Amino acid sequence: MGIINQLDPRFSPYDDETPGVAAVPPGDAPWPAPTASGPIDATVVLPGSKSLTNRQLVLSALADSPSTLRAPLHSRDTTLMVDALRSMGTTIEAVTGSGQFGDDWLITPAEELLGSTTVDCGLAGTVMRFIPPVAALALGPIVFDGDEAARRRPMTTTISSLRALGVDIADDGAGALPFTVHGTGRVAGGEIVIDASSSSQFVSGLLLSAARFDDGLVLRHSGERVPSQPHIEMTIQALADRGVSVESPEPGVWEMAPSGIRGATIDIEPDLSNAAPFLAAAVATGGRVSVSGWPTSTTQVGAHLIDLLPLFGATVSLVDGVLTVEGTGQIHGITLDLSEGGELAPALVALAALADSPSEITGIGHIRHHETDRLAALATEITALGGVITELDDGLRIEPAHLHGGTWKTYADHRMAHAGAIIALVTPDVLIEDIATTSKTLPEFPELWSALAASCS
Repeated sequence: MGIINQLDPRFSPYDDETPGVAAVPPGDAPWPAPTASGPIDATVVLPGSKSLTNRQLVLSALADSPSTLRAPLHSRDTTLMVDALRSMGTTIEAVTGSGQFGDDWLITPAEELLGSTTVDCGLAGTVMRFIPPVAALALGPIVFDGDEAARRRPMTTTISSLRALGVDIADDGAGALPFTVHGTGRVAGGEIVIDASSSSQFVSGLLLSAARFDDGLVLRHSGERVPSQPHIEMTIQALADRGVSVESPEPGVWEMAPSGIRGATIDIEPDLSNAAPFLAAAVATGGRVSVSGWPTSTTQVGAHLIDLLPLFGATVSLVDGVLTVEGTGQIHGITLDLSEGGELAPALVALAALADSPSEITGIGHIRHHETDRLAALATEITALGGVITELDDGLRIEPAHLHGGTWKTYADHRMAHAGAIIALVTPDVLIEDIATTSKTLPEFPELWSALAASCS
């Protein structure tokens, strides 16, 4: 069994470029995704969770004292978050740590958050939804903008919720990037009603800053169910780790009194959602993949893989912090409501496209509003490789089909790149456009994936 990790000393945690330049084609050339010659057999070491890193960065910036984040993720999304907080006066210093993927961070809160700056959100939902409430606590205007695709992501709920709390936001009525938050150094807080049906990040973004609001926050959700509920639970746990209590007297209601936020030393768990393509690779090739450092208890959505991958016919075991998935050479179709784990959908849909019977994955209509319309993108790209897939209102139906090579478009979406790479493991001659988009949450992906594909037993 090979052990796959990233130890390249050329890797800089503050670069947006993918490390290991030899693994990524120059310019706009597509990436020849590797095909496994047989069942793979590897142990993979993964960097920290993006979702946890960015939540803890925000809480560290709002805390009463310094914090240290150990083994944080260094990626485009987390670099954008660091830059945003630094621009408002937070001190974030690199300090030597024990992680294999870059330095730890020492975060010292600003005595007073300052505006008169611009925040580049890139395509990071956590930056565009978590930082505007922080900006409202700063003094002065802060302009928010991002990638072209970011301007299509829904932001109306963030803008309208802050306005309901008395924050002045100029968006020219667009309800989207770009917009300007005119911070006054304080937010009154109180009770508001929002519709978070399209993203749980609207809830998390408010909860992360609400302890600093004068009157705290009573937040009520209206509309359909909130997707990705585990991400809200992650936010609540992150707050609890800082001494902040969030009460939920009934589903869709969250209450928080004003309080201080403690500085803390936080160990960032490996990113379990980024584990999805690697573990799916074991199922696709009939091989075995282990991911080390798997937490015994976690709020990460990726923990659901323990229950989801056996539905395809795999066996899963967790022993002493190592999660191992073994495929059998057969992939069964599934019927699944994935409303709590939508970010896992691209990897699972890729497996379903390789299955020997039909699949229907529903409860994921909200992923139309992620980095791209993931339902349309998956349907388009799998069809282009010979697949048979139908878009539903809130999901996809996938029929068995023989797939062939071709070009797989990523739509500037890291998880679309992951899905194409899974299919390519058993489908020769797949070229993936813009593999560097994986730098959003896993800059080392091309190198890690190439090593994985070469680890055949």
